[in-house]
Amino acid sequence: MFMAIYHMEAKVISRGSGRSAVAASAYMSCSRMYNDYDGIQHDYTRKHGLVYQEVMLPPMAPAEWKDREHLWNAVEEAEKTKDSRLAREFVVALPIEVGTGSNISLLQDFIQKNFVDMGMCADFAIHDTDGHNPHAHILLTVRPLNEDGTWQYKTEKEYLCIKDGEEKGFTASEFREAQKEGWEKQYRYKAGKKKIYLTPSVAQEKGYERIDKHPKSTRYGRQNPISEKWNSDEQLCLWRANWADTVNRELECRQFDTRIDHRSFSDQGITEQPTIHEGYIARDMEKKGMVSDRCELNRQIRSDNRLLGELKNQVAKLTKSIKESIPAIAEALENIRGAMIIFQYQMLHNEMQTASAKDWIEMTKPVIEKYKATKLEIHKKQEERKILKTKKQNLSILNPLQHYHLNQQITTLTEDIEELKSKKNYFMAEIYCHNDTEMKNAESTLKQQFAFLEKLASQRQSLNEQLGKNCKEFIDLKLSVAPEKSEELLDARVSFRNIVRNLVVSRLRDVYGKKFEYERLNNASDYIDGCIQEDPYLFRERARQKAWEQDRRYHQSRKPQKKHRDFEL
Repeated sequence: MFMAIYHMEAKVISRGSGRSAVAASAYMSCSRMYNDYDGIQHDYTRKHGLVYQEVMLPPMAPAEWKDREHLWNAVEEAEKTKDSRLAREFVVALPIEVGTGSNISLLQDFIQKNFVDMGMCADFAIHDTDGHNPHAHILLTVRPLNEDGTWQYKTEKEYLCIKDGEEKGFTASEFREAQKEGWEKQYRYKAGKKKIYLTPSVAQEKGYERIDKHPKSTRYGRQNPISEKWNSDEQLCLWRANWADTVNRELECRQFDTRIDHRSFSDQGITEQPTIHEGYIARDMEKKGMVSDRCELNRQIRSDNRLLGELKNQVAKLTKSIKESIPAIAEALENIRGAMIIFQYQMLHNEMQTASAKDWIEMTKPVIEKYKATKLEIHKKQEERKILKTKKQNLSILNPLQHYHLNQQITTLTEDIEELKSKKNYFMAEIYCHNDTEMKNAESTLKQQFAFLEKLASQRQSLNEQLGKNCKEFIDLKLSVAPEKSEELLDARVSFRNIVRNLVVSRLRDVYGKKFEYERLNNASDYIDGCIQEDPYLFRERARQKAWEQDRRYHQSRKPQKKHRDFEL
């Protein structure tokens, strides 16, 4: 069974990490694109899994940018440094329930409202290689646009200026006005063996020599307010929340019960350490009685086995100490029946735990196997890329063609690795893990679940054997009573039934606590009555009749006597 999950992964594509916006776009759209910046042709037309692709632009963007090759080459051209941030990428899991057509319109609506309307150019593609993992890659520009379609600055140089001992930052345009008010830039001067920042006027008075032509400035400059908003943690949280809302509206519109949640476990009020058992599916299993970790599993098994041992001893004592009196036999029969009900309750609980554990294993095992295979593939490609980079470094500049081919291979490997990382993160999200440590915990828990299934199977066998033995003892004891005393035995058993039931409830509550269920107890009682071939309706009717007779006698005893009046003559 497949269901919607929340997965929204944010990445930054930068030259510093060895990536290019042109290569990323060509890779995700399975197309052929030429990168003017480094002269590399990226051809991914043979790549499979593409379902849909589109470029969406704000009104001020040039129309030719509808061609993604033009768009991302314009981005590459605008960025000059070797570590420039080129694009922002989101990888989102699409709800499999709603189908491809609805996912396309859902994605278009989300991208338009959250990115394009804010002034970003968006290039997106939907992938689904196996029919079970629809997801989208969204590539976004990080530099704002002017109304005429030209790029704005991302950051602007900010000079730290001095006036009357106060230091303040100004951009180049702001400094022209500030200079009129007496603000001065600071430069580096040599003062003896020290190097210090001073204004030219102060340095001239002291006769210091300037050793650097660059004025003092802030480390990263002043960020464009639009870029600053796009890069903020608050905006990322808002996008994450908006994606969850968009998907949930679509699911609600199509009358699906499942929902996704963008919040972390702590924000959702889940204070426990998030492990493989957290999340919708695992919490639903917990409601059904699925135990969540090895310690609790062992505690539950020990409690069940302890109760099983106590009841075995109790039944053995009862069958040995029966007297010939009807009340003693009646009490023994009800106690044996009560023990059998507890055994059957344990059996039903065992079956539920077994089904839940198998469901959990069925859901988790293939995901973990895919995760491990993907992780291994990432490692192999990283090693391959490392070898190619070393080969490139040792290659003579007199072999430009070989340089070109190596660059192509390295770029392709880099995009493959990024795709595999997204795939790995998606697998983690499928079983509500957030990092590799939690996945290791999941692998450990998977082993524990297999061991738990073996314990449950052993317990089931023991319960079945004990139930068969008790059933025979019950029938033998009941047949030992003469037929003419059957009515007397029935009345005696009725008087003990509620007492024994209350004891059964108390014992089960001690073992199962909040997981105790009356419905399961009633099902266990019905099953045992079927095994011992008794009609519970007969006991209920006899109990009701006895209660009515007691009530009638009570009211008769309370009825006032008539008084006779003496008449005077």
